[in-house]
Amino acid sequence: MAKTAKGKVSTKAKDKSTEKSEDEFTVEQKLIALYKLQQTDTQIDKIRIVRGELPLEVQDLEDEIVGLETRVNNYLEETESLNKQVADKNNAIKESETMIKKYEKQQLNVRNNREYDSLSKEIEFQNLEIQLSEKRIKEFAQKLELVKVEIDKENEELNERKEDLEVKKSELTDIIAETEKEENDLVESSLKNQKMFEERLLTAYSRIRKNARNGLAVVQIERDACGGCFNKIPPQHQLDIRMHKKIIVCEYCGRILVDADIGKIESTDN
Repeated sequence: MAKTAKGKVSTKAKDKSTEKSEDEFTVEQKLIALYKLQQTDTQIDKIRIVRGELPLEVQDLEDEIVGLETRVNNYLEETESLNKQVADKNNAIKESETMIKKYEKQQLNVRNNREYDSLSKEIEFQNLEIQLSEKRIKEFAQKLELVKVEIDKENEELNERKEDLEVKKSELTDIIAETEKEENDLVESSLKNQKMFEERLLTAYSRIRKNARNGLAVVQIERDACGGCFNKIPPQHQLDIRMHKKIIVCEYCGRILVDADIGKIESTDN
């Protein structure tokens, strides 16, 4: 029984400890942390803006190169098929020529006009087959020329795109090399700051930041107005914001509002 009672006391103590941990930070501390989090995230945004559209451009070029290579391969397959058809027709011509020689030789030994005429028709048919094969060979040759032109054209464009890709990749690599450590440090700082907030507040911050212009979810009051949408803030609201007793959002744009002195408090604390 004593053990059970002791266990209950221990559980209650644990619950109180958890509650204390959740209420560890005051509203003012959370506002300072929110302001600092916004500054950190804004710096991260600026670094990523410096990269601009380079990652997307690299991806687009890589996709385009894959498409061009596929087209070139298709043309090469078509070339192979046309060459095979040309070879087949040349073989057909040789077979027809062989048959003609055979029939001409047989004509020398015919016994009547009917056999002669029959062989003559076979010879005529084989000559027509030769003419048709030669016509097809010319058509295939013309197609091969057109395909060759397309292959040269696609290869030229492919080489240009590969050169562009190398340039873009080099630019991206240089920018990443210059900013990677700074970005990683800022991301680490951002994640550290996020631990100060309950999930509900962090979710609200992320949602506002996603929808707000320039990713600003936390803004200072500037000339009695919201630093995000520039709508005037009533004097009573400004007083409440300066008191740091509760988190107040702009009634027009939904951004979290802080006073101009919040940064000074942060500096003093640091």
